[in-house]
Amino acid sequence: MDMQKKLYLETFGCQMNVSDSEKIVGLMQGIGYVETKDSAQADLILLNTCSIRAKAEQKVYGHLGKFKSLKESRPGLIIGVGGCVAQQEGEKLLKRAPFVNLVFGTHNLHQLQDMVRGAEEGRRSSATDFIDDEARFDLFLPHGREGSVSRFVTVMQGCDNFCAYCIVPHVRGREISRSAAKIVDEVRQLTASGVTEVTLLGQNVNSYAAKNPGEPDFADLLRLVAEIDGVKRLRFTTSHPKDMSQRLIDCFAEIPKLAPHIHLPAQSGSDRVLKAMNRGYTAGQYLAKVSALKKACPEIQFTGDMIVGFPGETEADFQATLDLMQEVTYADLFSFIYSARPGTAAADLPDATDPAEKQARLERLQALQKKVTLERNQSLVGTVQEVLVEGPSSSGECLFGRTGGNRATLLDGDEALAGELVKVKVVEGLQTLLKAEPL
Repeated sequence: MDMQKKLYLETFGCQMNVSDSEKIVGLMQGIGYVETKDSAQADLILLNTCSIRAKAEQKVYGHLGKFKSLKESRPGLIIGVGGCVAQQEGEKLLKRAPFVNLVFGTHNLHQLQDMVRGAEEGRRSSATDFIDDEARFDLFLPHGREGSVSRFVTVMQGCDNFCAYCIVPHVRGREISRSAAKIVDEVRQLTASGVTEVTLLGQNVNSYAAKNPGEPDFADLLRLVAEIDGVKRLRFTTSHPKDMSQRLIDCFAEIPKLAPHIHLPAQSGSDRVLKAMNRGYTAGQYLAKVSALKKACPEIQFTGDMIVGFPGETEADFQATLDLMQEVTYADLFSFIYSARPGTAAADLPDATDPAEKQARLERLQALQKKVTLERNQSLVGTVQEVLVEGPSSSGECLFGRTGGNRATLLDGDEALAGELVKVKVVEGLQTLLKAEPL
């Protein structure tokens, strides 16, 4: 009979939450839990949540409701909520969902083991205090999920920009950068375990170490990580356009291991809307950065974010966004209707635009991007690309990997190629992926 305690973990939202979940698995392994994909078999259910949009928050509460009946049939089941919704709601979440045992915020992973032990003894708890020093990053080192050839490495957390629509500074705190020495040490540990691709992660990596005199800036940090022998490919996310320096742009020309891809959110193509959003740049300045990146790395692929229906957005503002999209030609784009978040500056702005009009604009934007994405994927047919093989595809019939430009790719080959860079010829470009043949 299997007597091991089982953890079921659901992750919502951004790459930072994905990275945090890897640490949660490691922390729970430290007190005797093994991960399961079946919530019905779990002794501990944790939701690592996102509150960037109202729908994301509502989805969390919907999932919690799904587990309520499970708790009723198994009173010893422990249910916990972490991440941004937990940070935002705190003890209110315990009152709203009395079947929840524990709530832990974005700065409180180091308390999770003790909180779970307390829940095992019948205690309910909430921990959502911010910790404003770099020492907390020591707690991010345990990794519980093994076997991946590509991993996130946190280099900083929080944000100082306070974009008018964004809740991140309120739920992740102000910017705190981790020391370069600790980052390099973690990457070395990961490569020793078989990781070959590393993505340096932060809410705004471009301002890494801006508050830390004597530390390398982000461009120099990239160079330090690229020098580690086991790293075959290097990525980073996310970049704020206003902080994209020429030194960082030059890295795309000067660091061979740096993948030719950047996630560079514009959010709007209208200068008026960008100013209202407090983004700190104009559409022209954004496009100048795009042009400089293309000059440094002609094969670079862009992805980004766009918000439709920000308070006061006119049809002319929206058309400016479409114009910017056509100028950049994004490989992919995350796009959403504006969602007012509590505590943000934009939450109090008058918003007279009909929701149906916002939905129609979003559909127009997404139709344009779908067309551009397919055209870009088809344009790669016949080209030679370098794919990092991650392992078997979801069907198990072939291998799955990603090009340097972050295009999902299917190819034939032996599973032993996992973690290797393989030259391929693209034979088909589909809407969401490429098909290729190894050379």
